Amino acid sequence: MTSKTRTRVLTGITTTGTPHLGNYVGAIRPAVQASRAPDTDAFYFLADYHALIKCDEPARIQRSTLEIAASWIASGLDPDKVTFYRQSDIPEIPELTWLLTCVTGKGVLNRAHAYKAAVDKNNAAGQDPDSDVSAGLFMYPVLMGADILMFKAHKVPVGRDQIQHIEMARDMASSFNHLYGEHFVLPEAVIEESVALLPGLDGRKMSKSYDNTIPLFAPAAQMRKQIAGIVTDSKAPGEPKSTEGSALFQIYQAFASEAETADMARAYADGIAWGDAKQMLFERIDREIAPMREHYQALIHNPAQMDKILLAGADKARQLATPFIRELRHAVGLRALGQVAQTERATPVKGALPSFKQYREKDGLFYFKMVDAKGQTLLQSLGFTSPTEAGQAIARLQTEGENGLNALGSSLQALSDAGRQLVLANLTELSQSKVKA
Repeated sequence: MTSKTRTRVLTGITTTGTPHLGNYVGAIRPAVQASRAPDTDAFYFLADYHALIKCDEPARIQRSTLEIAASWIASGLDPDKVTFYRQSDIPEIPELTWLLTCVTGKGVLNRAHAYKAAVDKNNAAGQDPDSDVSAGLFMYPVLMGADILMFKAHKVPVGRDQIQHIEMARDMASSFNHLYGEHFVLPEAVIEESVALLPGLDGRKMSKSYDNTIPLFAPAAQMRKQIAGIVTDSKAPGEPKSTEGSALFQIYQAFASEAETADMARAYADGIAWGDAKQMLFERIDREIAPMREHYQALIHNPAQMDKILLAGADKARQLATPFIRELRHAVGLRALGQVAQTERATPVKGALPSFKQYREKDGLFYFKMVDAKGQTLLQSLGFTSPTEAGQAIARLQTEGENGLNALGSSLQALSDAGRQLVLANLTELSQSKVKA
């Protein structure tokens, strides 16, 4: 089966911490299961360039890279059946980042959530808006765009807070394609609504930020001790206990079968002692993790083997990246001087006009998008409460052009400067065709 009939799915993991049970339940386990789908080409990478934005401790980044890579392999990821690589082993990625930088409007990056949050924090503290904001943080969305677009990913599983970055990647791809021809695939965000958010030792979301995590492959004795420290209420043995809001029960449920979960719920109702419940939790987790722990420890103690696996993955990734960056370099004019120049810009299909498509999403809201003759999305709306409102917005764009685009700005997804010019050109083309008609 060729890659054209398969879906490419890409996931990155930032190398700044030690994987914990929350990472396993929420990301590693479901991703490993998904990687086995016969119609999927799965790409998993260790985002160590991204880690440099958040961490200035070289030893920590190196150790985290080893721990995360070993965790994924020990958890069942088969490097022979996926493309598993370290971001920094792909030199084409930073080169693509620069190419995308040159077609990305600064205004788009100004609106990135992470940058805006940093500016808002500084403003609230009465500091310079850009105090302690690195160019790396500001450019983060472009690097992420390069990660995705380099391998023509169709689907990118992300949390809701990352949707904006996928939209930015689409915008970068559209801008580049408009200027230099159709080279990039426009990726789609896949929101994993069912992904479990595991509570930590104190009941809050398990996160290293809260220092409430249970390391995934901690030694059994350490894991038992940490589970014993999970916060519970003061109900004594024999008193019925509620599963609602119980961090201990939620963690158990994430590992147990439906039958096992039902048994634990009955034990809660019968007044199980907290010590006994914690012992049951430890035993259930250890039953799943223990067989993997030995493999993990073997990999941790053989970093040369992990390097070999990652470099093999990089070789596989570069079989795609190297010819593609060569194609992109030629497209933008970075080519041998003796080569015959090709058409520099994408040529529109003669006689074909852009169009608007209106539709309703699962959230009950009404949306529209503007697409060109090839079906490429040029403009995407936000949600409207009625189809009439969406239709009126379309009519305003068709009749008022730039004024309509300005007036409807808050109802539309952000455009780069290049993307805005492309939309205006197509609106003008639509307007002129109606006048001629």
